Amino acid sequence: QAFSLFVKAKEVPAAGRCPAGGVGVQWRCCRQAFEELSGIHRHVALQHAGDIGQQAELTAKQAAAEASPSSGPAPAGNADGLNGHSRSSPEIFCTLPDTSHVSYDDLTSKVGEVLLYYCYCEVKDPEKLCAWQKALCQHLHLTGKVRVASEGINGTVGGSKVATNLYVEVMLSQPLFKDILCQEDFKSSAGGAHCFPDLRVGVFKEIVPMGIDPKIVSYKETGTHLSPQEFHREVEQYLSQASQGQSDTILLDCRNFYESKIGHFQGCLAPDIRKFSYFPNYVDENLELFKDKRVLMYCTGGIRCERGSAYLRSKAVCREIYQLKGGIHKYLEEFPDGFYRGKLFVFDDRYAICSNEDIVSACRYCGTLWDQYKLCSSQHCRQLVLTCPSCRSKGLTACCPVCQEKELKVTSRASGQTLKEECECTRKRPRVPIEHVSQRMLDAGKD
Repeated sequence: QAFSLFVKAKEVPAAGRCPAGGVGVQWRCCRQAFEELSGIHRHVALQHAGDIGQQAELTAKQAAAEASPSSGPAPAGNADGLNGHSRSSPEIFCTLPDTSHVSYDDLTSKVGEVLLYYCYCEVKDPEKLCAWQKALCQHLHLTGKVRVASEGINGTVGGSKVATNLYVEVMLSQPLFKDILCQEDFKSSAGGAHCFPDLRVGVFKEIVPMGIDPKIVSYKETGTHLSPQEFHREVEQYLSQASQGQSDTILLDCRNFYESKIGHFQGCLAPDIRKFSYFPNYVDENLELFKDKRVLMYCTGGIRCERGSAYLRSKAVCREIYQLKGGIHKYLEEFPDGFYRGKLFVFDDRYAICSNEDIVSACRYCGTLWDQYKLCSSQHCRQLVLTCPSCRSKGLTACCPVCQEKELKVTSRASGQTLKEECECTRKRPRVPIEHVSQRMLDAGKD
């Protein structure tokens, strides 16, 4: 249980079943017995808050080790903090919220939401913050992914509405984030704990994996932030000028190809890259494209634009660089039928959320309009594939012919484990494509 991380071991013997005939679990602390989960949570929150910081430090290394940096794609995109704000790092308060007033059913309800957020700030003790985050999420029965680094925190978590509200409340009261993180920095969508297979909290070098040392390219050197309303007006002007072949602006999608494939802003330039860590090389290979241009950047929730715009600025080739504050998430809250068409890809088991009825992608096999991803059916592959119900009923469930063939030959592995390989469609994709100024750019506004 989450509280066991913080109560002294001698005060909490191992939990055991109640006497014969009992069906509950009994906890003991401070010579008291608790049969209700809410009771022990309340006791820990009220009586042992002072122990939390010390115990968090002791468990930090274990928490960081359990959340391996190589465990899947990082949560992408999140809300904006006050970037460039410089101050000394305050003490981390490792307190847990009192949940005694909340029933277990309400706290663990499957009907809830998914939160998406990030905060850039100086963190002197990432391990301690990591341990607290893990305990906090366990305490509230939240699942998801949280990345902690010396440059801040980036998270996407799912749970009941009661749990996510408590999570936001505690995060906003954390001295480390004071005057940086605010209520609107948390973006929410319908979902819950079931949207993630588990909870992964870890310490990393970057809170978004661009592959560039934060000391070399800092979030403090970002482009100019535009509100959704300001960004909407900029895109409207860009599309009007581009339709006449007069635009000096590039509307740049900072996400991966499989994200932009199912949804994007009209007239955007969407790099054909598979990982955000390829973005710096993409910029390097296409500097001429950005020379003397106004760049409007966007991503899922804003975080990739923070580092992406900083890297582009470091090249000193663009005339101006702007980025959408809060990302597509915040834009769709204001303009569900605006210039963004299609679905918004998310890094959890939902794969996508929608705000309009447009379908901008097609089935990989028959070409019919389709935008619902499934994992490639071949056990050796973990690529996403767009295959419509009709094609799936015919057994066309893999991402490419090579995987389809392997799916027919290999139905299981002796070890019971899958092996990630690069399949045909991945090998043929250029790692860092080179863009050319062409009629496609001039016709961007006509999409």
